Amino acid sequence: MDGMKKRIYVADDDDNIRQVVKTFLSSDGHEIEDFPTGDLLLERFRQEPCDLVILDVMMPGRDGFSVCTELRKLSTVPIIMLTARDSENDYAMGLGLGSDDYITKPFSAMALLMRVRAIFRRIDFESQKRAAESSAAVSVGALRLDEDKRCVLSGGKPLALTPTEYEVLKYLMLHAEQAVSREELLNTVWGFESVVETRATDDTVRRLRQKLGDSGVNIAAVWGYGFRLEASK
Repeated sequence: MDGMKKRIYVADDDDNIRQVVKTFLSSDGHEIEDFPTGDLLLERFRQEPCDLVILDVMMPGRDGFSVCTELRKLSTVPIIMLTARDSENDYAMGLGLGSDDYITKPFSAMALLMRVRAIFRRIDFESQKRAAESSAAVSVGALRLDEDKRCVLSGGKPLALTPTEYEVLKYLMLHAEQAVSREELLNTVWGFESVVETRATDDTVRRLRQKLGDSGVNIAAVWGYGFRLEASK
């Protein structure tokens, strides 16, 4: 894989799954540390953050959802959730807590590897695009997009956004006052489209609305279609 070697933390109580994931991701050039519980991963992350986290949902001690919640208090690191339960509610819960992607067991190691590559490719692509684009700032109301620092400022202060939240808000800012469909966001930000995964956009937008707070900018719903970023008049 192109790009710099990434550090990835993996937590799963199944030794075989951890070994397979570690083997595949290591062969792709990454540095992998694996943990049998989410608590151990969280302890390690507090000592030294990584570039991506892969979390099983069902583990001894804190489950993956709880660990995801704690990680989001510390960092916007990309998080992929693993679960044996193929449930839309679990899917929605994971994304609602701030995970960036979700894959159900049983899964092929190659499928997981492709998800990991997609996340890093998106981050690298955005980095390259920022370098090639004009440094002209994009502003909507009190929001200002700073692509060099990969953040959105509200009243001069950076919002605490996950990589996915940043990409969604950036896209809406670049198309401010325009209706953007859910499918457009899925294809642009996540790189895929399906009926179930439209919940990813809704959950991400819900979190963004909370983070925008009293910024004077709102993400309005366009009924049956998608969303529109609007500044207060």
